[in-house]
Amino acid sequence: MKTFSYDYIVLGSGVAGLRSAVELSEYGETALITKAAIGESSSEYAQGGVAVVMSDDDDIYLHFEDTIKAGDGLCDRDAVFTLVDEGARYIKELITFGAKFDMHGGVLDFTKEAAHSVNRIIHAKGDATGHEIVKTLKEEVSQKNSVHRFANVFAVDIILRDNKVTGLLALDGQTGEEMIFNTKAIVLATGGAGQLFKRTTNPAVATGDGIAISFRAGASQKDLEFYQFHPTALTLENAPAFLLSESMRGEGGVLRNKNGEKFCHKYHPKGDLAPRDVVSRAIFFEMQKTDSAFVYLDMTSLKNDFVKNRFPKIYSTCLTYGLDITSEYIPVSPAAHYYMGGVQTDLWGRTTVEGLYAAGETACTGVHGANRLASNSLLEGVVFGGRSAKAAIVDTKHMSVPENKPEKAGGIDLSDRYNEYLQNIQEIMWENVSVVRNFNSLTKALGFFNKNLEPILNKRPLNQKTGEIINMLYVGKLMSLAAVSREGSRGAHYRDDYPEKTGENFHITFDYGKFNPIIRR
Repeated sequence: MKTFSYDYIVLGSGVAGLRSAVELSEYGETALITKAAIGESSSEYAQGGVAVVMSDDDDIYLHFEDTIKAGDGLCDRDAVFTLVDEGARYIKELITFGAKFDMHGGVLDFTKEAAHSVNRIIHAKGDATGHEIVKTLKEEVSQKNSVHRFANVFAVDIILRDNKVTGLLALDGQTGEEMIFNTKAIVLATGGAGQLFKRTTNPAVATGDGIAISFRAGASQKDLEFYQFHPTALTLENAPAFLLSESMRGEGGVLRNKNGEKFCHKYHPKGDLAPRDVVSRAIFFEMQKTDSAFVYLDMTSLKNDFVKNRFPKIYSTCLTYGLDITSEYIPVSPAAHYYMGGVQTDLWGRTTVEGLYAAGETACTGVHGANRLASNSLLEGVVFGGRSAKAAIVDTKHMSVPENKPEKAGGIDLSDRYNEYLQNIQEIMWENVSVVRNFNSLTKALGFFNKNLEPILNKRPLNQKTGEIINMLYVGKLMSLAAVSREGSRGAHYRDDYPEKTGENFHITFDYGKFNPIIRR
C-alpha cells in the first residue's frame, strides 16, 4: 500500500477545488486529487455565466434579494450576503490570473437570466464560461510547485481519529492499489450527483462521492431533498441531455408546446423567465397535457448571426445532430442539473467534523435555499472554495501531519454489474424522485435503496466502479428520505400529494452518519 503525507488534500478539480488548491499552495504541500482528469467536472461544462455585481446599474442588495427570492425563503441570509459581497473581488482576481470574459465596447458584457432583476451575468466565449474559468485556474495551479496533482485516484473514505481528520483512503484508478494520504485537513469539492438520474446535464464523474464519504465520516448533511432540474436539455433520440443555457431564454428565446403554443405565462407571471423550478414543472405539466416527450425552445425570432456568436458551442453541438437552432425549434425537456443540498458547512466551509471542509456543489452553505438562482454556482465555487481553504489554513496552523496505519476490511467488487446497478438506480430515481414526487413514489425508491444497500454496508470497494455504485446508493437513499420527510412543496421539491407550499421554514438534516432525517426549525 502506497502512503503519502501532505499538509492539505483537495478532493475534486472543478472551480471550487482548483480555487482551494491555489489558496492552500501558499501555506503548505497540497495534494489535488481527482478520480478523472484534472479539471473534469460540471464546472467545465457550465455555459450560462457568472452572476456578479460589477456593473454601475447593479448593487449587492439587488443580487441578494434575487437570490433570496429564487431560494423560496430557505436561503441562509448571511451566506447569501457573503457570496454577493465578496463575489466581485474573486472575479477580479480571476481576471488577473488571465480569465478572459466577453467584452462589449471595452467593458464587461453583462446579460440577463431568469429571476435576475438586472443584467449581471458575465460570460466567456458566449457559452463556454465554465471552461474558461477552469482553464485559468488549472494554469494557475500548474505554476504552484507545492500542489501535487493526482489524477485517476478514487477517494474511498476519510480516515478519522477522535472525530478528527487524519487522512484519506483511496484507490489507484488504473491498478486498483490502495493508497493512504496522511493530512491535517481535507477540502471536499467533488461536485454533484446528477448520475443518479436517467437524464442529466452532469458529466459521468458526478456520482455524489463527497456527500457519501462525508456522511460515512459522520458529517452532517442538509437540504438533500432539493435537487434542481434544468428546464431545457436537448431531447433528441441518440443524443445526450445536452444543456441549453438559461441565457437562451434570457436573450429572447421562448418555450412552446408541441402545438407551437407559448405556455409558461400560464404558470408564472414572469413566463419563460420564471425561476428554474417553476419552468421545469411548467414543461413537465405541459408535456403531460399534450402527451409529448418534450416541448420546444424557439430561437428563430433572433438574428442568425447573433445566435451563432452568442451561443457558438450550443449552435455547433446541435448542428452535429442535424438541428439548426437559428431556423428550427429545439426539442427540450428537464434534466437533473444541480444539487442545492449537500454537506452542511458554516460560512467558512467547515463541516461538523474537525479538519473536514466542503465547497462548491457538494457543500450546502445555505446560499441556494430551495432553488438556485441562475449563474450563482460558479460564483459560489470560487468564493467558498477560497474561504474553505483560508479556514483550513487558520485551523491547522500549529498542527503537524499525523500518520495512519493500514487497516484490513472486507472488500467487495460490483464492477461486473456496474451497468446493471447504474441503470436501475437511474430508472428508480427518474421515475420516483425527480421533478414531481409523492409519498408512494418515494416509498418505492426507499424500498429499492434499502434492499440494495443492506448487503454492502461497511464493505470497502475494491475498485472505482464499485465505489461509485455504493456512493450513489447512499445518496439516493438520503435524498429519498429527505424528500419523503418534507410533507409539502418548496422550491425544487414538488410533491403532487402536498402541492401547497409549506409556509413554515425548516431544514432537514442527517447527523452522525445515521439515516435518520431530523427536522430543524
